[in-house]
Amino acid sequence: MSEVDTGGIHDLDRLLAEMRPLLHAGRYAFTTLPPGRTIDPAQVVASIRETEGLSVVLTEADALALDLPIAFLAAWITLEVHSDLAAVGLTAAFSQALAQAGIGCNVVAGTVHDHLFVPAERAADAMAVLQALQEDAAG
Repeated sequence: MSEVDTGGIHDLDRLLAEMRPLLHAGRYAFTTLPPGRTIDPAQVVASIRETEGLSVVLTEADALALDLPIAFLAAWITLEVHSDLAAVGLTAAFSQALAQAGIGCNVVAGTVHDHLFVPAERAADAMAVLQALQEDAAG
């Protein structure tokens, strides 16, 4: 099987200058499905299989409607830059900037974009930090 070239950007300076953070509307819940429980795949924003079960991210409304326990309630920010999965330093740069502002961040890498989940109540602060980081990199 050959690797697919997604045309993503490798250069850190360019990645930072072109981040274009986008805040999605709504709030998103991290939860783990109980053994044997399934949900409609269309409801899943992100997922990862862990020893304890399938961890999923879905809208807060869906989690509540499905009576699932919410472990973390987040805002969802997508970095619209087309980042290469092998690029080095982007996650470190934005996570350090967010950490300096006291904002935790959970990251899910898609094939094309990075998706950041920050505490829902800190969404505006996180956007300000990311936009400042982009502006500094753009010069």
